[in-house]
Amino acid sequence: MLALPIPRVFAFVTLLLMVSIGVAQEPVEKLKKQPPPAKSELTPAPAKVDVIPLAQDEDISERLQSVLEATGWFIEPTVRVENGVAFLSGRTENDDLKKWAGDLARNTQDVVAVANRIDVIEPSIWDFRPAWAGVLVLWRDLIRSLPFVMFGVFIMILSVFMAKLAIRIMRAMLRNRPLPVVLQNVLANSVGVLVFLAGTYLILRIFGLTQLALTVVGGTGLLGLALGIAFREITENFLASIFLSLQRPFEAGDLVEITGITGYVQQLNIRSTILMTLEGILVQIPNAAVYKCNLRNFTTNSNRREDFVFRINYDESIQDAQEVARKVLMDHPAILNDPEPSVLADSLEPTAINLRVYFWINGREHSWLKVRSAVIRLVKLAMQQYRAAKLEAANQEVIAPLVTIPMRDAVAAAVATPVLDAASTNAEAGLYSEASMIKEQARHIQPLNDGENLLKPTPDTPPK
Repeated sequence: MLALPIPRVFAFVTLLLMVSIGVAQEPVEKLKKQPPPAKSELTPAPAKVDVIPLAQDEDISERLQSVLEATGWFIEPTVRVENGVAFLSGRTENDDLKKWAGDLARNTQDVVAVANRIDVIEPSIWDFRPAWAGVLVLWRDLIRSLPFVMFGVFIMILSVFMAKLAIRIMRAMLRNRPLPVVLQNVLANSVGVLVFLAGTYLILRIFGLTQLALTVVGGTGLLGLALGIAFREITENFLASIFLSLQRPFEAGDLVEITGITGYVQQLNIRSTILMTLEGILVQIPNAAVYKCNLRNFTTNSNRREDFVFRINYDESIQDAQEVARKVLMDHPAILNDPEPSVLADSLEPTAINLRVYFWINGREHSWLKVRSAVIRLVKLAMQQYRAAKLEAANQEVIAPLVTIPMRDAVAAAVATPVLDAASTNAEAGLYSEASMIKEQARHIQPLNDGENLLKPTPDTPPK
């Protein structure tokens, strides 16, 4: 074996490595001279490539160069064509112009492919030209739309005027109809809203917003439904006011009982019913509650029946006690004889018998509280006289049985004896009704808006 020195072997291996590296780097150097195109430079392969082109590369280059320079959209445009491949270079302001240049070269005769190397200039952050251009576009659009805007404003003003005129005409037509005021207002305002919506629809159609116009007109009902759900209580009170004004279960000045509250009706508006209670307090009750609850009207029928209970002992005659109380009722000036008053045995208790007295009064002329108090007072006085006469007759039978009259005759005489007492005392302050006084207090305590009242005042209630 030949023994080669180590330095020579090392030099030989190094030489081989350098030769191999140089051979490997030669294609890389060639690729570096022609870098791969960017993604934006790639174009789809042509469907057809002519083997013998009709146009020369120089002609294509000159033609594209002249077109790009003529537009003035490009800075230092350069076109180079080799074997049907067009190489574009230069600068422009946006991607649209770069794409336009590529499409121009691609559509040129005998251009096989396009390498679009045009650079897009990044705009400065202080460049206000796009904003100014946008402002100019808006200004031109505004100037062009001024005739439509002026015509739309004219139509809107005309719609409002026609809506008000329609409301007045409708109210005049319904004024003599037997309809409540609130219902007349609802019908008149509904006609006005329809006229206004017609004008709005016309304006939207003029501006070319047909779909929006249909949406507005069609969505009016949906909007009303949504508002009705959102303001359910307000809607209930409003509808209840319409029904109450139609049915008219009471009038202004009537004495009614609603939800356990007794008072004189002062006003019915679209929200509530206002009462003046017997204690002189103004109470507002929601119309929905008025319409749903049990309502008692004491003024519809002027006659009103009252009753109370008094007791007698078991040793006293029920018939005599009935006659005593009945005589008081028949002689009292505030108690009606038709219907006739009555005194009935009501119940039996371990130590007494309950008798119930029924009598009728004119509720418009007299106060049932005062009349009831006076009748109780007089019946109590009559029963005292009856018991005193009965005791006196019993004593006379014991002392002089042969001379005195029988007890039955003495009791009958006591029953027939008139009750010597006034029908009304100073403490009872007369028997008249407090209706007029309470109405006068209501007018001074809380001034009410007459325009909101849906009830007509009764003859005995002068308008405020």
